[in-house]
Amino acid sequence: RRQKHIDIVISYQKSSDGLHLLMDSTGMKFLGEGEWKRKKHGPEYRRQWRKLHIGIDAKTLQIRAVQLTTNNVSDSQVLG
Repeated sequence: RRQKHIDIVISYQKSSDGLHLLMDSTGMKFLGEGEWKRKKHGPEYRRQWRKLHIGIDAKTLQIRAVQLTTNNVSDSQVLG
């Protein structure tokens, strides 16, 4: 079975000097059972996608920030 909810805790570690944050994002298919659904429902069936934004400390390569958004949100909007 698939989980509807998962808790992930990322411990906070304060930087002793400035923080250089590297941002990247990737698309993830959020819902959908596969290609057969497109055949069944026709070409207008839309898959639901989400975007995972990740912020990484350039010096330590530790993950410092994670946010899951809809697919139309850019990295700059997440940084706000």
